[in-house]
Amino acid sequence: MKNSVVLFLLLIFSLNSFSQSEFKIINNKRKVVIPFKSINNLVFIPVTVNDVPLTFLLDTGVQQTIIFSLDEGEDLKLRNVESIKLKGLGSKDAIDAYSSTKNKIEIKNFVDENHEIYIVLNQEFNFSSQVGIPVNGILGYDFFKNHKVEIDYRSKRVIVYSNQDKFIIKKLKKLNSYDITIEIFKPYIYADIKENNQSKSLKFLLDTGNSDALWLFENKHKDVNLPSKTIDDFLGRGFSGDIFGKRGRVKSFLFGNHLFNEPITTYPDSISVRSVNFVENRAGSIGGEILSRYTIVFDYPNNKFYSSPNQKIDEEFHFNMSGIEVEHAGLEWVNETFESRGSGIKIFKDQEQEKNSLQIRFTLKPVFKVASIRKNSSAEEAGIKKGDRIISVNGINTHNLTIEKINQLLKSEEGKNISIELERNGVTIKTKFQLKKII
Repeated sequence: MKNSVVLFLLLIFSLNSFSQSEFKIINNKRKVVIPFKSINNLVFIPVTVNDVPLTFLLDTGVQQTIIFSLDEGEDLKLRNVESIKLKGLGSKDAIDAYSSTKNKIEIKNFVDENHEIYIVLNQEFNFSSQVGIPVNGILGYDFFKNHKVEIDYRSKRVIVYSNQDKFIIKKLKKLNSYDITIEIFKPYIYADIKENNQSKSLKFLLDTGNSDALWLFENKHKDVNLPSKTIDDFLGRGFSGDIFGKRGRVKSFLFGNHLFNEPITTYPDSISVRSVNFVENRAGSIGGEILSRYTIVFDYPNNKFYSSPNQKIDEEFHFNMSGIEVEHAGLEWVNETFESRGSGIKIFKDQEQEKNSLQIRFTLKPVFKVASIRKNSSAEEAGIKKGDRIISVNGINTHNLTIEKINQLLKSEEGKNISIELERNGVTIKTKFQLKKII
């Protein structure tokens, strides 16, 4: 997200099933406050499934709750398992999956005793490598359907309000209010875009599971046209395979009361969306790069959406100008030394052993690789290839970085010089390139 370096779009489309799942606030609480991790405009919350603690993406763009990975050693028991097929964004056909009922999900005092879960056992899909933290699944419609849910991107809190909480009623009066529709278990809103000197009011999915600013489906909607300047790009991975298309900028986007100038817009190709079951008149999606500029409240029961801008509202929309998609490729043991002082303070000094008082300890550090390279990009011209291990960026060892920090460096500003150290087949390679604004 942030147009971000990697798009973590995980839309799963309706199976036309009916779930009895129902979250309830327990212990007489008026609200449940859930801290979350924000990575590339996506929301990751702690979830306990059948007494096993996991991490889920909170995604308004999905109906079902989905589990797609477990850490080694985790033993999760699921009941009443049946085989099914799932389709989503991507170039491949439906994939094999399983459904399971009567599961207990707990998110602090927000609990469902009879939750339906879908299990995807697709080894090609590795979401954790794309965000740099272990992610076990996705939580969608059932989380939102019966309560008002606030997402405060600035304080990194999700707040679920009980229907008896009077404070949220007062709070909502101070926010901007918009009508939404809930169709096939997902929220839709109308907003205005201006492209090729024409203004249009179009229907968008409000999608917290999409890290980009906007998606538009020019091959599905007659009122969507490509801008004059676009690039071909790898857009991300869905459960049905890789997603390809184009990126460009619309002239402006009016969302609520705020006008965004030249937001980066993504146009998936026809193959990637061939399995998507579109609701009538849907033109695209509004993703985390825009939603994260607000505090937002979803009120599914009353078909309402509320927003209040935060300090990010007027930030420019940046693009990954390098052409490098980065992935987390695991962990490795690294020896680092530390000096113990009488005060109890420990100072760590990587690879420095000249003092007798220094002691060696081994720590796990992240490993990053190049997941893909955009054709004709600055990185490709500099000789960087898919599969290269990234050792350092602008002199900073990637052991001390995260995917998000690396992405920020690669889209920071036009004209910025990037020096990068790589490893390919055991050989160290040093190269450099300049970030160029191409859309």
